[in-house]
Order: sequence, then structure tokens, then C-alpha cells
Amino acid sequence: MEKAALDLYSLRRSFMDGEVLICFNGPFSHSIIEEIGIAVKRYLETETASRSAVSDVFAVFVELAQNVQSYTGRLKERKDEPGADAGTLAIGRRGDSYAVSAGNMMDHSDVVGLSERLETLRNMDKPGLKALYKETLRGPRLPDGGAGLGLIDVARRASQPLSWSFREIDDRYRFFSLSVII
Repeated sequence: MEKAALDLYSLRRSFMDGEVLICFNGPFSHSIIEEIGIAVKRYLETETASRSAVSDVFAVFVELAQNVQSYTGRLKERKDEPGADAGTLAIGRRGDSYAVSAGNMMDHSDVVGLSERLETLRNMDKPGLKALYKETLRGPRLPDGGAGLGLIDVARRASQPLSWSFREIDDRYRFFSLSVII
């Protein structure tokens, strides 16, 4: 059976309805992150976004993209799950704010630890996040090397609590989505 052509109009309408400005789906590499980062900066500057908004959106984009790249890099050997080595990143508008969202496949065994870290960050105020950032900066890295200093910085830059979900794919994998409002 021949595969149907992609309905670009429906995809475009979905992007417009969701106020998506920029979206990337696929394997992340350093060069992809760099090129999209340049496009993000230019786009925000043409929107006459404030200098601090451009800086915050760019910093959150880079951190989330690097997290996706790092985590999906560990799943590259997973050939039986299409897209396990890829992620999705979108930047959009939410009223007067920006939303940076990223998603990727993850092993279900990592869900509890990540959920606990995210919940801790969501329940902290700005001074608490600043203190945790400084403490983490001086302390040892997390054993798995992830969801540490960078994620704390993301929470510090957010104007609203972090929002995330885990969608069950199968008995081993979940699709993790994280959204940050700036």
C-alpha cells in the first residue's frame, strides 16, 4: 500500500492553532541545535522581543535541546522503536509569553527519578531555586549526569511552574514532554 502524502495544510493549521513559531522533529546534533538556535534568536529579534526574553528563550531552548540530544543518544541502539533516537522541540507564543517545549522517548525506569526532580523544582520559589542552583554548582554532578544544574536554570527562567507529562508507548518506553513558559 502506498503511503499517503503528508497533509501540510493540516500540520500548518495545527501549528497556527497552537501558536507554534518554530518546530523541529528528528535526531538532534550539535550542529542542528546551533542552527536552530541562530534561527530562534533572529526570529525573536524580528518580533521585537525584549532582550531578556530573547536571552531566556534561547537559554531554555539550548538546555532542552541538549537534554534531548544527550538522552536520545543513549537510545540509538533501540532499533525496534522508531524514533527512539529523535526528539521534538517547539517554540510558540502563549499570550504575551513564550513556550519552549521538548519531548523524547525515555525508558520507563527513568520516569520516577525525573518526576521527583521536576516536582521538587516546581514546588520551589525563585529564592529557593537560586539557592539550589548555587548549592548544585558547588556540589558533585548527579550520578546519571542529567536533570541537574541546567534544569534548575530552566526552572529559574520560567515565569510559571514547569509542566510535563509521560505518555506510555509500551511496557518499556514513555514519551516525555516538558513545557516551559517564559
